[in-house]
Amino acid sequence: MKSLTQPIISHLWFDKEAIEAAEFYTSVFPNSRITNKVTIKDTPSGDADQVMFNIWGQPFMAISAGPFFKINPSISFTVNFDPSRLEHPRELLDQVWDKLSDGGTELMPLGEYPFSKRFGWIMDRYGVSWQIMLTDPEGEPRPEIIPSLLFVGDNCGKAEEARDFYVSVFQQTKPGALIHYGPGQEPDKEGTVMFSDFMLENTWFTAMDSAHEHAFSFNEAVSFMVICDDQEQIDYYWEKLSSVPEAEQCGWLKDRYGISWQIAPAILDTFMHEGTAEQRARVTQAFLQMKKFDIAELERAYRDE
Repeated sequence: MKSLTQPIISHLWFDKEAIEAAEFYTSVFPNSRITNKVTIKDTPSGDADQVMFNIWGQPFMAISAGPFFKINPSISFTVNFDPSRLEHPRELLDQVWDKLSDGGTELMPLGEYPFSKRFGWIMDRYGVSWQIMLTDPEGEPRPEIIPSLLFVGDNCGKAEEARDFYVSVFQQTKPGALIHYGPGQEPDKEGTVMFSDFMLENTWFTAMDSAHEHAFSFNEAVSFMVICDDQEQIDYYWEKLSSVPEAEQCGWLKDRYGISWQIAPAILDTFMHEGTAEQRARVTQAFLQMKKFDIAELERAYRDE
């Protein structure tokens, strides 16, 4: 099985705010831009706006598809301000924090912590959570934006297992840091994960356990898109990741931890952005009937065969 040619894309589900949120994020973070917009017609949610954008080197996609899923802090995004790469990292960090705080909710106040001279956790006006961090320049460099997984409730204690599982599934991987809770850190259990990170197909993730009370868990509102070059890759990732048959729909699946993935063919982007309105409509109606994507069937729909 060959490695993927595209990074894993973080996908955000909104009721109606996808384009508005993308415009906001690309105004907040440096080196960020919207790369594409398309409206998918006649979905079960009606006409759905879809927008692709890049935040400081991290690819994102967002969709306005109705009030079915609500974003929560089980998946957040760590933002690294690295003094070895930025001229004024603290000032830039504070500027980003102030913008995200406008209409947002503070989860951990901005201040000094044992693991960072300046850190804060904020849920912005759209419900997306950001961990803003002044990074230790002596550590191994990491990307500016990293998806971060919080294992809580029934998942608490599974962060290390999940890390090992994902590293075994993807082709180009790298295990990074792994730090466990020690004694006296209750309610967190000694030996569970206080912090870990790992790379999957050139995309870094972090994962940690938390035994504190949390009124949320993983859901479809934040998912991860795996863009596949061919049917072999789609079949492989579908078989390896899907663990909840009733969640399989339109290329979406849930893994054994409840995290949602979208296993999508690269050619679908070509169909949806370069096809005529009639071609896009046929392809949309075809994939709405699918669980796992069938590239040959999508191609037949595109050609109207």
